[in-house]
Amino acid sequence: MTVKHTMLAGLSAVGLIVAGGLAYAAGQYGPGATDTEIKIGNTMPYSGPASSYGIIGKVDAAYFAMINAQGGINGRKVNFISRDDSYSPPKTVELVRQMVEQDKVLLIFNSLGTPPNMAIHGYLNDNKVPQLFPATGADQWNDPKHFPWTMLWLPSYSTESHIYARYILKNLPNAKIAVLYQNDDYGKDYLNGLRDGLGAKANMIVATQSYETSDPTVDSQIVALQASGADVLLIAAIPKFAAQAIRKVYDIGWKPTEFLNSVANGVGTTMKGAGLEKGVGVISAAFFKDPTDPQWQNTPEYKEWLAFMNKSGLSANVTDNQSVVAYSFVQTMVAVLKACGNDLTRENVMKQAASLHQLKLPMLLPGITLSTSADDFNPIKQMQLEKFDGKTWNLFGEVVSASGS
Repeated sequence: MTVKHTMLAGLSAVGLIVAGGLAYAAGQYGPGATDTEIKIGNTMPYSGPASSYGIIGKVDAAYFAMINAQGGINGRKVNFISRDDSYSPPKTVELVRQMVEQDKVLLIFNSLGTPPNMAIHGYLNDNKVPQLFPATGADQWNDPKHFPWTMLWLPSYSTESHIYARYILKNLPNAKIAVLYQNDDYGKDYLNGLRDGLGAKANMIVATQSYETSDPTVDSQIVALQASGADVLLIAAIPKFAAQAIRKVYDIGWKPTEFLNSVANGVGTTMKGAGLEKGVGVISAAFFKDPTDPQWQNTPEYKEWLAFMNKSGLSANVTDNQSVVAYSFVQTMVAVLKACGNDLTRENVMKQAASLHQLKLPMLLPGITLSTSADDFNPIKQMQLEKFDGKTWNLFGEVVSASGS
């Protein structure tokens, strides 16, 4: 499947005023940029085991289309080339090489998945092509010294795991912890982050089980973890397997305190797939306004997001929190491109991406902003814990960082 959109995006929803002006004069350009166009590449699993994340690419495309209809970014329309890699790293490599070498994109934006992004990480850095805001929170994306062309966007998986570890140490000091994780860098970042966050108490982890994305189910792994005697379970999985895990825990009568990684906690995907009643009490973490949480639904920000979703033909996805995440991803990308003004070289794109200062986005939680520097490619460093009540996620506690501040 190939989704190719030529679109424009203005950031009126964010209300940003960015230096650089709206002049249409000829500027400095890298590949994929001209006086009239900015060409952006993307890969997304529109099919395969992670296809529930395909909504991210659809929201990106729709937002760029809206921007194009509003006049574009500094007078230039976005040509957004999004192709289906099925969450298969070899396919990602093939598609990204094609976009860089044949389509001549300026940058790669928001491609999904830790394994797919790892597969193109070296290639893009060797060729000095920006790999901006991948839809993955792997720690590797925040390494400007060794990989100056790749920048994180999501809170890192280790940041999230540290927050869970701190909660466990404070509230469940005698816990026996089991971990279900995807057997790749994505899952291992959660497991290693939890161990690191527990510190001297890392032996609280009494059992781990991994799964492959080719596995039909994780039922046997959940049964094995229950047999360990654990009373706390961390699920570090993509939505398909997270839903299976929550359902199986409930069906076998196991009652651990469950933690679910944030990138798989969508109400309309994972929780509905598991059975809403089976996820009651599950704890996760958030940095954005969950679209199923009633407290946001009368706010101007939510209403503007909802109007965008409905107008874009994406109304079927308004309970999917990945729609909100994607909306914030693409608004960040538009802000960076606006800041570039008429200097649309790859070097300046990275310079502007590394110059975010407390950027506020309408669908992020109050108090959470994006900041970067030449030495810090980790824009979002804070999250807030939340608990599922069978209908929505309820935030609790304060907005915190991995360090506890």
